Amino acid sequence: MTALVAGCLWVLVATGTALLPMRRQMAPGLLLLASAPVLVVWLGLALGWWVSVVALLAFVSMFRRPLGALLRWLLRGERPT
Repeated sequence: MTALVAGCLWVLVATGTALLPMRRQMAPGLLLLASAPVLVVWLGLALGWWVSVVALLAFVSMFRRPLGALLRWLLRGERPT
């Protein structure tokens, strides 16, 4: 499987996860969140650093609230909600 195909599948799974009710999004969302850095690096190695930057920006855009909560928790010790 090429990096581009894997990236497209990741986007489709992320879109399907977003359509789920909120209580059912946790497990697939955590899996997507954990697999994204590996995919971003793989895209960068296979297609170039600029593709990696675009993928990273798209990832941060999609996960801005969970990443913000994680950042607040790490910096201030607040519990993520």
